[in-house]
Amino acid sequence: MDCPSEEQLIRMKLQNFNAVKSLEFDIPDRRVTIYHDGEAESILLALETLNLNTTLISTVEADTMVKREGNSNQRRLLWAVLTINLVFFGVEILSGILSNSMGLVADSLDMLADSIVYALALFAVGGTVARKNEIARFAGYFQIILAVIGFIEVIRRFLGFERMPDFKTMIIVSTLALMANILCLYLLQRERSKESHMQASMIFTSNDVVVNSGVIVAGLLVNWLNSSLPDLIVGATVFVVVARGAYTILRLAK
Repeated sequence: MDCPSEEQLIRMKLQNFNAVKSLEFDIPDRRVTIYHDGEAESILLALETLNLNTTLISTVEADTMVKREGNSNQRRLLWAVLTINLVFFGVEILSGILSNSMGLVADSLDMLADSIVYALALFAVGGTVARKNEIARFAGYFQIILAVIGFIEVIRRFLGFERMPDFKTMIIVSTLALMANILCLYLLQRERSKESHMQASMIFTSNDVVVNSGVIVAGLLVNWLNSSLPDLIVGATVFVVVARGAYTILRLAK
């Protein structure tokens, strides 16, 4: 291997091998470590078809305790970020309804999407590469559905009469949510996992940091312009971010 595209080729080639549990890439040393069940012959034959000068360096019995510890760490991390996102989903959806802010409502739905992704990722920990990719795909399609629902609501509010959103609530709640998402992103990045279900989790959380910042700006503009239009614009933008994140995740899970 000498570039990330070759890493992706290998992942795609092995994604339907149920015996493959996880992959660890060392691109500078052109080496990949494959954790799998059974014999390595079928995996080696599949990799040789990629014409990457594949050579079997060694095959040894893996330390199952190390893998179990890694899976346990992933579960603890995912439970932590799942709890944070569920709490802020409740806070934002309630605040969004009471303050009449589409931006907060949109952000709360994004938090809900993240919570579902983390919950699904918990089922993927320790599973096969194919199973992890299936979960990432489900998360991507779910986020697309949320984006469509959000756009419909933005259009409804734009065409109808709605009272002005409470800009103070928008700014305060979004600032707290931003701090929570930065913490989640830090925890996920510290894991340094390349597996698709964990990568999907990081994409969702990265999107949230952008979304929270946008809602804060919208709150300031609502106050300065005395108009609800910035809130609707940011709400629509949130769902664009949601849709883009879903597209990225679906590509990652191919």
